Amino acid sequence: MTAQPKTLLTIITEGVLENSLVDDFKRLGVIGYTISEARGLGTHGLRTGNWRKDGNIRVDIVADSDQCARIVDQLRADYDRDYGLLMYSCPVDLHG
Repeated sequence: MTAQPKTLLTIITEGVLENSLVDDFKRLGVIGYTISEARGLGTHGLRTGNWRKDGNIRVDIVADSDQCARIVDQLRADYDRDYGLLMYSCPVDLHG
């Protein structure tokens, strides 16, 4: 089986954005993503395990690098000024 080169985009942001992000992903042509709760310490302060609207989420998307770049650009434009938003990506090989 041949591996397909893709990009893994990870987004750490405020849980209150989840529904808006899902709508954005549909509009941007994302065909799959994983959302999970996240907690930790960073430049936006300590986030603990109280998972109401004030918790953090982690979103993972595997897509082509161009699509990941479009997602990053759109999310920065829409949310970066008003919400805690950390995005990073790395190359991955998709098997299967």
